[in-house]
Amino acid sequence: MTSPRIAYGGFFAYGGHDAADSVLITFSIPPGKRLGKHVDTLEETQYFVSGHGVLIRDSGAVPVKQGDLVVLAVGEAHDLHNTGSEDLRVIGFFSGPKVEQHWDLERWGGDTPAVTGSPS
Repeated sequence: MTSPRIAYGGFFAYGGHDAADSVLITFSIPPGKRLGKHVDTLEETQYFVSGHGVLIRDSGAVPVKQGDLVVLAVGEAHDLHNTGSEDLRVIGFFSGPKVEQHWDLERWGGDTPAVTGSPS
């Protein structure tokens, strides 16, 4: 029996070592799965490396696909749903060296704490 695939990722690079003004994360969402609704304490720019899905944000849902770039305001609730047949792979760039994500009830990975953040 195989365990179900969930969204995965982590703080690939972050302020505190060589970066003083930014945080970069990378994550992937398997087909049919969601990242989980949350807000960030910094502005986030998301670049979609592969796949396609729906970005659900305060202002409404918009389709996203490989090559798209979106900017999310500080405090804007958002979620990503992979509607494709391959992993939805994303790189997120944050506008400062310390960021927190405040998760709703449906959280990334299911057992993720209510607040996650960069290690710096």
